[in-house]
Amino acid sequence: MPSYSFRVNGRSVTVDAPADLPTLWALRDKLGVTGPKYGCGIDVCKACTSHLDGEAFNPCVTPVSEVEGRDVTTIEGLADGDELHPVQEAWLEQDVAQCGYCQPGQIMAAVALLNRTADPTDAEIDEIENVCRCGTYFRIREAIKSAAAKM
Repeated sequence: MPSYSFRVNGRSVTVDAPADLPTLWALRDKLGVTGPKYGCGIDVCKACTSHLDGEAFNPCVTPVSEVEGRDVTTIEGLADGDELHPVQEAWLEQDVAQCGYCQPGQIMAAVALLNRTADPTDAEIDEIENVCRCGTYFRIREAIKSAAAKM
């Protein structure tokens, strides 16, 4: 079985896996990184959203062979030690989470947006396609605006 080496949250890792194994399963099952959630497995719900070389990606549909030599950041790698990322702080301040299942992916999508656009419009925020079954989209929007003001 081939091996793939990459970095997860700043740590170098190597996994033995088939080339077509979704990165989500390499993260969760082989590396114990459980922040990215499995929702649909077909790039629709985006509960697994993480970052690949600083850009949002969905590890449920990205083969582990495509992350070879690259940087993967999950919700676990977002904070700086005990200091939360401004988006994480805003999520708490705006009381965004209800069930919480989609929140790691929502937060990672919001961070990717704010990395591209310092002061996003409502339309740009609405382009985030992550699904929240609890419907906390208004609070998500307010949290993104609050985090943008702090960043």
